[in-house]
Amino acid sequence: MIDIGSPAPDFELKNQDGQPVKLSDYRGKRVLLAFYPFAFSSVCADEFSCIREDMSQFRNDTTEVLGISVDSHYAQKAFADSLGITHPLLSDFGKTATESYGVLRPEGFSERAYFVVDPEGTVAWKQVMPSPGERLENSELLAVLK
Repeated sequence: MIDIGSPAPDFELKNQDGQPVKLSDYRGKRVLLAFYPFAFSSVCADEFSCIREDMSQFRNDTTEVLGISVDSHYAQKAFADSLGITHPLLSDFGKTATESYGVLRPEGFSERAYFVVDPEGTVAWKQVMPSPGERLENSELLAVLK
């Protein structure tokens, strides 16, 4: 698993609209990477509905939120549309980003994990949840970002 203080592995993944997104495109901004097991699972839907509700607190001139799962970008689009999500949800269908961050489960999907990448591209903070059914509350994530 990637350590705090290590360079954040770059990736290029399709967003829910099929457009390529690179982590390195956000250099100069802080990025919250939110890895999640599956679109449409109840915990993930609840998690991203809550993030959507507090998006103005998460996303600003210095911070971006990127959700990442192994679902296809078509599933990401349907998931985003069903929840009214406008921030990027990235498809790691090939599991390269999930693997490079060390959060690929043996079953083939992602751990629920959060990484903060600083403006220089270094992992500044991480939290991997003990089980995919657990998540951090927005207040905990926002406290880390302040």
